[in-house]
Amino acid sequence: MRVLIQLRPTPDLVTAVATPGMTATTADVAGELPGVELDHGFTPVALPRARPATPDGDPLSMNQPLVFSMAAEDASVLVRGEIADDEGAARVALLHARHRDIVGVYADPVIETTLTCGGSPPVGSWQDVERLMAVPELLAEGCDGAGVALAICDTGVNAAHVTQRLGRACEIDHARSWNPSGVGGGAGAFAVDHGTMCAFDALICAPRASVIDIPVLLSRRRGDSVMDGLLSDAVAAFAHLRTVLDAQPEDSRALVISNSWGSFSPMWDLPPGRPGNYSDNPAHPFNIIVGSLAQAGADILFAAGNCGVECRDGRCAYPQRPIVGANSHPQVLSIGGVDTNGQRVGYSSQGPGRLSDRKPDICAYTHFSGSGAFGDGKPDSGTSAACPVAAGLVAAVRTRWPASVLPPAQLRALLQRTAEDRSDVGYDYDYGYGITDPVSLLAALERRTPALAR
Repeated sequence: MRVLIQLRPTPDLVTAVATPGMTATTADVAGELPGVELDHGFTPVALPRARPATPDGDPLSMNQPLVFSMAAEDASVLVRGEIADDEGAARVALLHARHRDIVGVYADPVIETTLTCGGSPPVGSWQDVERLMAVPELLAEGCDGAGVALAICDTGVNAAHVTQRLGRACEIDHARSWNPSGVGGGAGAFAVDHGTMCAFDALICAPRASVIDIPVLLSRRRGDSVMDGLLSDAVAAFAHLRTVLDAQPEDSRALVISNSWGSFSPMWDLPPGRPGNYSDNPAHPFNIIVGSLAQAGADILFAAGNCGVECRDGRCAYPQRPIVGANSHPQVLSIGGVDTNGQRVGYSSQGPGRLSDRKPDICAYTHFSGSGAFGDGKPDSGTSAACPVAAGLVAAVRTRWPASVLPPAQLRALLQRTAEDRSDVGYDYDYGYGITDPVSLLAALERRTPALAR
């Protein structure tokens, strides 16, 4: 099985990994680990240390304020490797016992796009989504995504296709885009696929956002699906995005990260309760790095997944509570799906989530005719489409309200409070807090928080 190995080497080595422009290899950090086939093509990643903000806090609970430190004496380093499947648990214990620098060994599960099951035709068009998301009203208020970095973490974007289908330019930020190790191709020039759909759908609400192309799902396991990657590549991608965020001026930070993927099966994970587990473990390195990036000012959105009881995706292998890992992180927006008639699509995953009970947070629109990424007449579907639609709204808002004025936690709360409730009880596990309502959101923003003039 693939694993992420967390080590605490000397502060000098931590600094060499964490500092942009400096180079430290897996061999420098880990040396040789008996029984582990280290992946020397994977660039080591620095991981911040997470502590409770209060002295009596539980370090393993995410439902409390956390403080993150990247100081050399606090941070650790992640490398990637592989151990035999038939001796996974024993090998993990042995590594801890024999190597004094190892502080954790974690699952590196397969991550896959969250498309849809079934072949039902589109319900409405992207122009209907544009109307329902109140895009004319957003543009009239100066909320068009200008100056906002919008990261699409997926299979790569084909900017020419998005431009042609949308009728306006898809601006790719080449300087801040990033490829996983071993993935070739230039930003904005990948094959038309799932990531192109996501970029198209995000730009419905934020036409002037600058797209950061992160083809994290193109780092594939040999011989498997063309639409899966490894969580370790997402760890490296988020470490890169932290450097993007840190380079932005503090008074105008605006980074929105759209993730239409997740882990469908426990097959590639360690069981819940094991220290190296991902699905239920707030201490897994990816869940830590997600929390640290959100606290630093990034808006992070994840698709809730396509494991709804009425129309489960065939890959869904969790018998219950399918919103797992970072898709259920308390500091991200977990997005469910509705069609353009406001009805929940049957494949949209229902809560509760595993890291945070109230998941999904809200719903956005999906299953409409839009990008044509999978052919004419094929819908942009799954919570894969709903997530970037919501991310586009967040990017539009960030045009005038950067993270320094409206921290991500406050924006999440406003999106939840202003959503159109679809039940009689307030929050529910089908729709979350309801369907996103841009008009109510704008009104609440104008009443609550002064905007930054741009």
